[in-house]
Amino acid sequence: MNRAISHKPTAAFVGASWTALMLGALAYLVGLWNTQMLLNEKGYYLTLLLYGLFAAVSVQKAVRDRMEGISVTNIYYGLAWTSVMSALVLLCIGLWNAGISLSEKGFYAMAYALSLFAAIAVQKNTRDSGTADEYE
Repeated sequence: MNRAISHKPTAAFVGASWTALMLGALAYLVGLWNTQMLLNEKGYYLTLLLYGLFAAVSVQKAVRDRMEGISVTNIYYGLAWTSVMSALVLLCIGLWNAGISLSEKGFYAMAYALSLFAAIAVQKNTRDSGTADEYE
């Protein structure tokens, strides 16, 4: 007896992924809003969040496309990974040199990491939901 396996993510996982993304990004942004940094520093960290989220989604999509046999150029694949690494390195450099307390640095690093991971999960869920709908 063969049983069909659904690859569609559960509503609980989709909800948890979106909640994690919103919590991570919102915590990061509220931290930026309340910190005593100059406006250009706040802009730097905001840009890093946006760049990192886009890069993480691009990596997830490129990896998934390759896994499913969809053509992805080596240049795009390499740029996607380079972008994620660049965003992480730039965040580390910025936090290392920031004139904020160590606990604040940890807060920003963890909120950033949560946001990037959640963005990957949301992209995966979106892709899985779309694929599952095609087969139903």
